[in-house]
Amino acid sequence: MSKPLHGIRVLDLSRLLPGPYCTMFFADFGAEVIKVEEPNVGDYSRWEEPKVETDSAIFSSLNRNKKSVCINLKSQEGKEMFLELVKTSDVLVESFRPGVMDRLGLGYDTLSELNPKLIYCAITGYGQTGPYAQLPGHDINYLSYAGLLGLQGESGQKPALSATQIADIGGGSLMAAIGILVAIVNREKNNGKGQFVDISMMDGVLSWLQTVLPNYLADHKRPERGKLTLSGGKACYQVYETADQRYIAVGALEHKFWKGFCEGLDRPDLIDDLEAPKDRQEQMKVEISGLMKKRSLDEWMTIFEDLDTCVTPVLHVDEIEGNPQVKEREMIKSFRVSSGNELKQLGIPIKLSDTPGDVYADAPKLGEHNREILEDLGFSVEQINNIGNL
Repeated sequence: MSKPLHGIRVLDLSRLLPGPYCTMFFADFGAEVIKVEEPNVGDYSRWEEPKVETDSAIFSSLNRNKKSVCINLKSQEGKEMFLELVKTSDVLVESFRPGVMDRLGLGYDTLSELNPKLIYCAITGYGQTGPYAQLPGHDINYLSYAGLLGLQGESGQKPALSATQIADIGGGSLMAAIGILVAIVNREKNNGKGQFVDISMMDGVLSWLQTVLPNYLADHKRPERGKLTLSGGKACYQVYETADQRYIAVGALEHKFWKGFCEGLDRPDLIDDLEAPKDRQEQMKVEISGLMKKRSLDEWMTIFEDLDTCVTPVLHVDEIEGNPQVKEREMIKSFRVSSGNELKQLGIPIKLSDTPGDVYADAPKLGEHNREILEDLGFSVEQINNIGNL
């Protein structure tokens, strides 16, 4: 059965995390994703540790199912190769600072004239416009400008960093994937016309503040770190330490779940205090913390097992693979790479009933598909073999 994105060719000029994570979804669902990499260097993430065979584990995960072509975009011959590739492509994804592709003579205006159906997606920190457009940045910077970093952590403590890159992935990768798919649908409705997709990681993560920012815009009350309901302001939505120095996550927001939690604690007197004022919430946190430290994580999970409440163990990374829900959903899968070895990878979170995604090829070696793709475009073997010297 043909995969849903079969026949879509995507050129991926991006490196590291946001762009490659976006294009990974396209590859998983059948698009031909071609990484256009700098000769002899390639995507920097190839060289990180630990390694899976010759490339890094993160590169192998993000770039599965893709192909790799080496082209020097600064050389005249390299540009000619790239332009021929653009003529055959549906989507282009890049993550340079605004203006870089224009200075190379390969900006959207030039490429769209060559290929009007091209959907050109640029993922940047701050977008193509505005006073910050040319500023450098990383995930931490986009979170700080968006106001999210200032809300993370406990009251009275400094803002806490997250263990995953929220702006890179949530504000960049996923917004880009949605933007490209919307543009593809629009192209089908509008005589094959492509367009420019401008993705700002700061914009994207700012839009995530749906439970915070609309309230502020309505009542102008500045939220405080650690005081919001969903970031530790209430006793019913907290992380508590157990007797064995493990942690338990409680999300008993609704009355029925709070009731079950209090019954598990053998503290029915707390049931009516679900919506108690802040001072009482702080008191309850102290009381519940004391109770939690009297039993181990396993003991508490046994108690709550048959109660209708939102209580879960805080798992360590080395416990995830054995989790029965992760197994059932195939979120860690094994497949055999070209060398014959078995490789474990993160699974596909988007489950389609009729045309599911799949991990069908390991990440490409640098320039592995030079001949396959460039010969098909009419370039000679000599030209292709000389790519590293262009």
